[in-house]
Amino acid sequence: MGFKGRIKSLAGIEGHTKEYLKPIIDYSCANIMLGGAGYPISLYHLQFLTFVEGLGTKIAGTISLISGIADAFIDPLMGYITDHTRSKFGRHRRYLLWAILPFVASYIMRWYSFGISASGNTRNIFIYYLLASLLYGCSYTMASVPHTAMLPSIAPQYFLRTQFKMIEYIMNSIGQISSFIFTAMALSGFNIKVALGALPDPSPVDRPKYMMVGIILSIWFSLPLICTFLKTHEPSSLEGNSLNLSKRNIVAEYISVFKNKAFRQYFIISLFYMISKGLYSYTDQYFIISVANKYKLFNTLNIIAGIAEASGSPLNFLLVKYKGKQFCGKLLGPFMVIGLILNIFITPTTPSAVSTVIILISSILYNFGFSGPGFVAVNIQPDVVDVDELITGEKREGVVSTFKSFFFKTISSFMSYAVGFSLEAFGYDTQKKEPQYQTPKSLFGLRLNFIILPAIFAAFTVFATFRYKMTKTDHEIIKDLILQKRETGKCTVSEEQKRKIEQISGIKWEEMWIGKDILSLKH
Repeated sequence: MGFKGRIKSLAGIEGHTKEYLKPIIDYSCANIMLGGAGYPISLYHLQFLTFVEGLGTKIAGTISLISGIADAFIDPLMGYITDHTRSKFGRHRRYLLWAILPFVASYIMRWYSFGISASGNTRNIFIYYLLASLLYGCSYTMASVPHTAMLPSIAPQYFLRTQFKMIEYIMNSIGQISSFIFTAMALSGFNIKVALGALPDPSPVDRPKYMMVGIILSIWFSLPLICTFLKTHEPSSLEGNSLNLSKRNIVAEYISVFKNKAFRQYFIISLFYMISKGLYSYTDQYFIISVANKYKLFNTLNIIAGIAEASGSPLNFLLVKYKGKQFCGKLLGPFMVIGLILNIFITPTTPSAVSTVIILISSILYNFGFSGPGFVAVNIQPDVVDVDELITGEKREGVVSTFKSFFFKTISSFMSYAVGFSLEAFGYDTQKKEPQYQTPKSLFGLRLNFIILPAIFAAFTVFATFRYKMTKTDHEIIKDLILQKRETGKCTVSEEQKRKIEQISGIKWEEMWIGKDILSLKH
């Protein structure tokens, strides 16, 4: 076997490389938008609302909280709708196209107020950006939930799904890197040296620059959605279940999914992971400005963080292939915790060279580390869908996949509010952001939100990962049993397999769809 053959073997590519990868790339194109659109928002939007538009941290956080609560209703509704959509295009694909117009409008609105903020009326500014955030959340949900829900049907095999997720990570990185570079360049006046080094402090005079970010990126992120819609082939759903939008049916579906033990474990891993990540990402700019006094390194740190996270992806991919989908979280998760704890040693009086070294090492370890638990969460989600089918006999990709979008937006929104409320409670003032203005109380508030709480939830994430037990062999058995039951109305299963499935699902065999009717036991 030559070098090319060894690479194909490591990647798990069967047959002609181009033909094998094409459907994966076509499907994953949408991740340029799904992974990239929120990246400039997470990096720059909070400082845009506070430093440029003049809102307090608590008010800015309230916008995220309210939009997150709204998403708590929109996301489950979208998941239910996709599971019951009848269309020749399939249950999920056409929603990618329908999301484009509201996405473009809302993305521009998130970065420009068309003169409303210049009036200085806090109430009007708040209402405008709240509406922009709500519309953005709806449009993102319309694209993200169907796209995620599509994967189990177009990639039924255990490791094939990991190959899809690896390409998704690459597309996410393309979206993040392209949006970061353009945003940094736009805010620096297209001065490369400034953009990649020390951006000037944000202020109201920068509003036209942020408007350009909204217009250009909204167009750029629309193109991948069109590509995925046109190039991805999904089975027709004209014979699927009809849509019944009753409150009782929707609530019942989302309650029933929690009976699935594998889903509960997936839920806990994702929840702890995103709380840790949310606290860190919403506090980092304040910590860097007001504790480390290193805002000039903000963009440099984001570049290093992106490289560190990306460097974990190939390792995670190989660990999944040879060690299972949980192992990368177990191995890399502790680096996430260590990276966070290192920041304890940074104070306003720490020598500049020392604090620079610490914050660089911390950023590398944290971002390399969180790539592991993140890879676990996205990889086990399609398998959880199969366990749900084992229990209910229904294909409910939308219901299960809703929680990915739900987590991303609602947890992120809640963290934004929690950070803003907490910092204000500890006396942090965005109008006096320099380190010399900080009191011991406000410094503790920054440390609590940037180091202590994220480290605790990161540790919980690692612990929860150890509790998830489903293996590749288990998944193959589950898929085979579902196929048998679909084709013959019964399935052949050993007592050992029954016990294993009960352990994974948390439900007794005879109470599941797979265990009902005629059984032929194999001893």
